[in-house]
Amino acid sequence: METAGDGARAGRWARARVRAVLSGLAAIGLAFTNLPLFVASVVVLILTPVPFLGIALVPWTMTLVRMRVNQERRRASLTGVLVTRPYHPAPEGAVAGGWRQFRWIVTDPATWRDLAWLVPGALVGCALGAIGVLVPLYGLAGLTLVPVWIWLGTGWYGYGSLWAVEGLGTMLLCLPEGALILVVGLWAAPWLRRVDAHFARLFLAPTRAAELRLRVTQLTVTRADTVDAQAAELRRIERDLHDGVQARLVSLSMIIGLADELIDRNPAEAHKLLAEARESSGTALVELRHLVRGIHPPVLAERGLAGAVRALALGLPVPITVGVDLPGRPDTPVESAAYFVVAEALTNLVRHSRARTGSVSMRHADGLLTMVVADDGGGGADPAVGTGLRGIERRLAAFDGTMALSSPPGGPTVITMEVPCALSSPRTMPSSATG
Repeated sequence: METAGDGARAGRWARARVRAVLSGLAAIGLAFTNLPLFVASVVVLILTPVPFLGIALVPWTMTLVRMRVNQERRRASLTGVLVTRPYHPAPEGAVAGGWRQFRWIVTDPATWRDLAWLVPGALVGCALGAIGVLVPLYGLAGLTLVPVWIWLGTGWYGYGSLWAVEGLGTMLLCLPEGALILVVGLWAAPWLRRVDAHFARLFLAPTRAAELRLRVTQLTVTRADTVDAQAAELRRIERDLHDGVQARLVSLSMIIGLADELIDRNPAEAHKLLAEARESSGTALVELRHLVRGIHPPVLAERGLAGAVRALALGLPVPITVGVDLPGRPDTPVESAAYFVVAEALTNLVRHSRARTGSVSMRHADGLLTMVVADDGGGGADPAVGTGLRGIERRLAAFDGTMALSSPPGGPTVITMEVPCALSSPRTMPSSATG
């Protein structure tokens, strides 16, 4: 008996395959733009010796080529094949149509790899796209042959690959053939898209030298972000100490001094001041604990990442389900960063999502700590709007971590955060809880 889960899985399978077929159709259309771009590029490169003309036209034409190639990189990423952009960063002060922009374009090896891909990429994309579209259509034609025959009132068709279709009997035999061809075509469509993506990656992915350059650039940016984040954290701690604990301690010192002066002349008033000093010292201690908790929460050191996140979820007004599968503990810096990014994500959930429930899941596999925070709120989260999500990205980038956000309008919102790390102090059992 088919269950609702089986039907949902079949529906997802069919939708994914239909999207792959439509992607193949788009590949055919996009392939026809490659040839004009290639011809235009060759023409403007030939015109380079012409004063001012080539220098002005080459960057403009190559920008169009890069737009087309970047579109292909995005299409490849949809199939799970990551093709990073390998371009050199634009020089400062480069003017559109100027010599510096022209030199930046023509000296970048990625420019010539883009041009080298245009023609073979068009041929491969068009061929694989045609196969991915025509095979399912041929199978669909077999399934619709009987109603078309009844509607047209004639029995002469040339559909069958193994027999001539000359009547209703032979036409009915085309139904299983068409169903089989349709299923095979739908099954092969995503595979054909991935083959096309891997072929594009041969040309469009960065070389080893380009990967090293991109890595150095990424490390430079993340180091600057980390230094800025540390400086901001130090300023926050200094501000909290100055405006909170320090002011409280100064007030406490003044109260004790007044009590010391009054202890002989007015013991009752001195006792009141000492009671006030005791209360003020307790408040200062609470503020100091909050400050320390913001630097490194004691619960994190005592219970580990799983216990700290579980304790955090219990204190939120929204019910949060916490699922943890960590066979050990990360290093202290990674553990602290993981706790704070989850805390920031949960803070955003409570403040902005209008969610009724949420969930946190954490697991470690293949040297990667994965944290997923999800909610059933209204969606529409955007890292460009607020500082919370950008802060998560910066904190993760310091450890070569990444953040992926899925938050369509209407929800749900799913934040997936990954940090490469190793674990120690193995534990035997995974656990889960609801906050």
